[in-house]
Amino acid sequence: MVGVGLPESVSAVLFDLDGVLTDTAAVHRRAWKSVFDRLLASRCGARFRPFTEEDYLNYVDGRSRADGVREFLKSRTLALPEGKPDDPPGLATVNGIGNDKNRLLLSLIERDGVRVFPGSAGYLTAVRAAGLRVGVVTSSANATAVLAAADFTRFVDALIDGREIARRGLPGKPAPDAFLAGAAELDEPPSRTAVFEDAIAGVTAARAGGFGFVVGVDRVRDDKHGAALRRAGADLVVTDLSELTPADRAEGEGAR
Repeated sequence: MVGVGLPESVSAVLFDLDGVLTDTAAVHRRAWKSVFDRLLASRCGARFRPFTEEDYLNYVDGRSRADGVREFLKSRTLALPEGKPDDPPGLATVNGIGNDKNRLLLSLIERDGVRVFPGSAGYLTAVRAAGLRVGVVTSSANATAVLAAADFTRFVDALIDGREIARRGLPGKPAPDAFLAGAAELDEPPSRTAVFEDAIAGVTAARAGGFGFVVGVDRVRDDKHGAALRRAGADLVVTDLSELTPADRAEGEGAR
């Protein structure tokens, strides 16, 4: 598609939210670290190893809260009872840990606001000007608030978020179901839809869903993470969405 760096066959786009359009992934990471480190310190004693950025990328990023808790605990050979969805924050259950993380996340967003990546608004504007329909697919249950805080609601034709995923009983990423639901909401086949993802689980989901073009967004700016996105199935890897617009590409080429 002329002007937005996508194939001519693409007629719709689906964006992950955290780490693709907004820098809330960094806030998610801080909240998860606080919650997991507290749990690990209480369970592991002298064997305590803190939650790391690599842990976030490998086990949590792109997944629902409950799936993130399960996958990370499994990596440390720990287990907790499932509990109930309304478990109070801090209770030693999968849902209690997830709710504690969400409580902390919301307090950080309320205090610090939502940071938008430099190229996001410009790229969304270009995509809409090119006539493409826009969807957001995210495991976050707070997507509506984040989109409003970033002033991105006006760009979005369809939203499949954590609440909708739970309501429909869809499996989370790396299963493709949420992305397929997003394409259906836009009334576009996956083969004519591009997906933008920063998480390995999300890229894997997009490729499994048969989407026509998959863009990996490497916010870590790390060769290892970029390579992992390509291995998972990304057709193209960028570090910011501005790299997909002609003016920014030309500027970058002139600087070399």
